[in-house]
Amino acid sequence: MPERVGLYPGTFDPVTNGHVDVISRGARLLDRLVIGVAINIGKGPLFPLEERVELVRAEADGIAARTGCRIEVRPFQGLLIGFAQEVGAQMILRGLRAVTDFDYEFQMTGMNRRLDPAIETVFLMASETNQFISSRFVKEIARLGGDITSFVPKLTLERTLLRVREAAAE
Repeated sequence: MPERVGLYPGTFDPVTNGHVDVISRGARLLDRLVIGVAINIGKGPLFPLEERVELVRAEADGIAARTGCRIEVRPFQGLLIGFAQEVGAQMILRGLRAVTDFDYEFQMTGMNRRLDPAIETVFLMASETNQFISSRFVKEIARLGGDITSFVPKLTLERTLLRVREAAAE
């Protein structure tokens, strides 16, 4: 049987418990999972690319050990379908939180399918405890002094609070 390879793309700025949930569940379906950390300066990231890769890798290593799935964390830029082809992915893994996510993802899936019909997009619904979590909200809550402890992994919590403090001091 051929190796099942999936790609889970995102900016992961910062990585949330929702992302970790999708990575964990996706790893159970695949032999190899590539997590593509997008270079997206247009979104004005809180974390530089190298640190986002590091934070995702910190979470992915434990998941790989538990599931037996080989997980790679790699930065990428450019066309998602091109990166999927480069890493040999047969599947693009996406998490859905709400109906609003679906509209965007539906359009993206259609375009990707036209670019390469051999690559499937698979959606995993967010677990009920993570449906409302988004990186954008996590950053906003942290900047306004709210508690983000239940939204992000421990290392990401520490780094996010540090980044927010540094930004406030400037």
